[in-house]
Amino acid sequence: MTQKRATPSVKRRRVGGQLRRWREAAGMPSGDAARTLGWSQARFSRAERGYYRIGRNQVKSLCAEIGIDDPEGVEEVARVAEEPTGKGWWASYSDEVSEAYLEIVELEAEAETIRITHPKVVPGLLQSPGYVREMHTSARSNKPESLIAIRLNRQEVLSRAKFHGLIPESAFHAQFESGPGIMKDQLRKLIDTSNMENVTLQILPLTAHPSIGSNGAMTILTFRHPWTPVASIDNPMGGSHTYDPAQVAYLEAEFDNIASAALSVDESRDLLNEYLEGLHK
Repeated sequence: MTQKRATPSVKRRRVGGQLRRWREAAGMPSGDAARTLGWSQARFSRAERGYYRIGRNQVKSLCAEIGIDDPEGVEEVARVAEEPTGKGWWASYSDEVSEAYLEIVELEAEAETIRITHPKVVPGLLQSPGYVREMHTSARSNKPESLIAIRLNRQEVLSRAKFHGLIPESAFHAQFESGPGIMKDQLRKLIDTSNMENVTLQILPLTAHPSIGSNGAMTILTFRHPWTPVASIDNPMGGSHTYDPAQVAYLEAEFDNIASAALSVDESRDLLNEYLEGLHK
């Protein structure tokens, strides 16, 4: 029987990563930190990498020993350390999709702000049910129903997170075998979504230079203090994610560059209405 390779949970990896950043900033060797908890250095190293659980009280004891003067940040890390792993609506799909995909779903659920852009299609969090079904039943996938359900459930984040989406105008020229009704429903959804107070939607026009926004789909997530931002680059295996500050900053600058070339929010909404009414040629 083939066993799955052990991988750290998102929560444990984030807790361990934040503790490591605090420890390194304070100049404390990992061996000294391990002795603070009465652990071996190997066990503590596994905890920092997310393979071993560190509890609320242990987080607070370690932070006190390190001298972290950030009560809000310490309390947040302790809170997440205490939360059970493998929870959330997405857990039921753990055997059906890649770990990388489930990771971005879990991170989205915790995000305070979400920025997303795609060079070719309407981004997934903005897709109408019909558009979602077209994308997954036409793509090479042996579990389209699960992928459809996950994508629609993910859209719950639009009800609470601050969201900024960049959409290529070229996406509105897609043609589907099931007819033009798919795109009309999609345009209606985008117009409705654009009127939400927490949502900013911009259209990258056909007239934009082809080099702008052509390097692939990406999502940038930010979280409550003290968690660091995360960036995700889409690929057929579910995407790759980076927590590296320099890489995230590079992608944030790329997102801002695309946004600066896009239409304003009002111009974008007007263009969506033109497409819906069949006025744009």
